[in-house]
Amino acid sequence: MKKTYNINEKGYYGEFGGAFIPEMLYPNVEELRQNYLKIMADPSFKAEFDQLLKDYVGRPSPLYFAKRLSEKYHTKIYLKREDLNHTGAHKINNTIGQIIMAKRLGKHRIIAETGAGQHGVATATVCALMGLKCVVYMGEIDIARQAPNVARMKMLGATVIPATSGSKTLKDATNEAIRDWISNPTDTHYIIGSVVGPHPYPDMVARFQSVISEEIQKQLLEQEGISKPNYIVACVGGGSNAAGAFYHFLNDTQVHLIAVEAAGKGIHSGESAATSALGNIGIIHGSKTLLMQTKDGQITEPYSISAGLDYPGVGPMHAHLYQTNRAQFLSVTDDEAMVAGLELCKLEGIIPAIESAHALAVFNKKTFSPEDIVVLSLSGRGDKDLETYMKHFEL
Repeated sequence: MKKTYNINEKGYYGEFGGAFIPEMLYPNVEELRQNYLKIMADPSFKAEFDQLLKDYVGRPSPLYFAKRLSEKYHTKIYLKREDLNHTGAHKINNTIGQIIMAKRLGKHRIIAETGAGQHGVATATVCALMGLKCVVYMGEIDIARQAPNVARMKMLGATVIPATSGSKTLKDATNEAIRDWISNPTDTHYIIGSVVGPHPYPDMVARFQSVISEEIQKQLLEQEGISKPNYIVACVGGGSNAAGAFYHFLNDTQVHLIAVEAAGKGIHSGESAATSALGNIGIIHGSKTLLMQTKDGQITEPYSISAGLDYPGVGPMHAHLYQTNRAQFLSVTDDEAMVAGLELCKLEGIIPAIESAHALAVFNKKTFSPEDIVVLSLSGRGDKDLETYMKHFEL
């Protein structure tokens, strides 16, 4: 049998995935599992999704040949400009899909978790668009370091509730959102922002984000005369932008996949979020995956200068890609990411999100040949991170 890197009918990527959930959450997750593929296959769903991506989000996002960056690193570098989407990141692709899904399931209240705030903004945006009530859970620390995004969510009509337990970041916001969902099963849909959580979320989010790789194929054909690159590079926290960029190339082993994680202050510094290097098999937020944990199974607090990459695990698709060596996982420190982000500003006039800057640092970690076509998912823009950039470089 040919090896596949897609999800199987039981909701697993290899040994990773599944739905490890409390009994009280079962009806919510099961309702979604039974309906998501049927709803997505409905031509009217697809038509509404595609129309909103085109007219509201502004897709297709450009595939931009980064001439000066390419000259510096002696290879062909294309940037998939997810930063140009409405709301400034790839997150909107998924929230558009899930808000239409929620309406078709008869839900009129939406909850979400957010780290960097981009998913929270994207969720608040689609709730305003569809006239649905929106509650966003966000770690207290992330609320402080992503103040502009908190203001955006509030302007869009969302209620932002701080998570004050644990590390007060993304993991804890997710815990609070799950508690809310258990308490409000009939009227509420939980829009998870990454390829994490119980099945069917990792698969559903990956399918909504797969528009990224679908467009890469068409755009490369136009620009290079071939539909596949030699390499695809993307940053990975939970991993939704990477899942979207990799999706249509998963089973084509001629395309090399590179996932870039946040090493924080160094992989073994005790302040890191490099799950592939530090993680073991465990269960977090309803799925079996790789996660950072102590010997007795307590989750280790992750750290990254980027609010969107400090998750203690990765989505089950990425755990499988790592375990099977289908993707190469690299770790990038705060300092390396910040330097790479500033370099893009100065060479191409594009200010990237710090998450995306981690992916850009790959060019100082790995050598590509002059003939290689390297497509990098520029997952978000840096407006939300200006304060962090200013502080780091004393601007």
